[in-house]
Amino acid sequence: MTPRIPWLRVALLGASFDFCLAAAAAEPKPGLLLVVNKGDHSLSVVDASLGRQVAAIPEDAVTGHEVAVSPDGRTAFVPIYGNVGVGMEGTDGRLVRVIDLASRRVSGTIDFGHGVRPHRPVFNRADGMLYVTTELDGTVSVIDPASLRIVGSIPTGGIQSHMLAITRDGRRGYTANVKSGSVSVLDLPGRRLLAVIPVATVVQRIALSADDRTAFTADQTKLRLVAIDTASNAVSASIPLPAVGFGITPTPDGRWLLVTLPGINRVAVVDLAAMRVVRSIDVPAAPQEILVRPDGRLAYVSCDKSRQVAVIDLQSWALAAPIAVGASDDGLAWVPGG
Repeated sequence: MTPRIPWLRVALLGASFDFCLAAAAAEPKPGLLLVVNKGDHSLSVVDASLGRQVAAIPEDAVTGHEVAVSPDGRTAFVPIYGNVGVGMEGTDGRLVRVIDLASRRVSGTIDFGHGVRPHRPVFNRADGMLYVTTELDGTVSVIDPASLRIVGSIPTGGIQSHMLAITRDGRRGYTANVKSGSVSVLDLPGRRLLAVIPVATVVQRIALSADDRTAFTADQTKLRLVAIDTASNAVSASIPLPAVGFGITPTPDGRWLLVTLPGINRVAVVDLAAMRVVRSIDVPAAPQEILVRPDGRLAYVSCDKSRQVAVIDLQSWALAAPIAVGASDDGLAWVPGG
């Protein structure tokens, strides 16, 4: 005789099953991490849920340093800088490679027409344009990502305007001018230079706090970060570091600032309430750039001499298993999951 299951139990089991299916469907996929490999002239595609590289897209045997992803997550843009670092003798890049992430191939190219060493690409969600630092022209170029046309430029008033950060409202841009040792403030809608702020003899990288009230850049001649008040466009603080800083990234909650220290193979953690380093984390050799996942759980650190991306758990500050990528990994970008 087949035992009977009370109808209420069946209903509860069915409801529980439906709830689990709905919860699984609602759980977002972690997304993809993109990594520019200078040594391999390629773009790594890393499945964040698996923690491993699933593809490497060639950039046609030329060297890019940085990458940006379109807001719809379909296209990556890799400026082709050249075969050397900033300020060094070498080739002068003039192209931006456009990569279709679905087919994982180069689908287009933007040509500046002459050597400009294009470097940092940043999407401005306010106007939909792609902004790219063009060092040798002393400008930030404005690109329409739909037509792949260069539609404007903004003078920076600095030498080697290498990196760029844009406020969340899309109205201001900030460049780190390496050789000038300064930070430029740009009016993006007006496409004009607002101010040049002297900072140090040489600077590197730039980042904005989560509330856009402070810009940070790394002094390359002293063991410190420089903080700039974006309301007054003046230096507001100096944060001591245990070594020369490089890549800088805030956490989404505004509590921490992460700073790579390539000389000692560590990442420093700055408490932004106290404006001081409260811990440092050992990572593989030559940490470069840091990307914090949008959910604030993990930070990814490209490690130039290691062919690895370090993974830091931002709750425990412990290292997870590193991700193997290509040679001389550098620029990072995030593709949201479904």
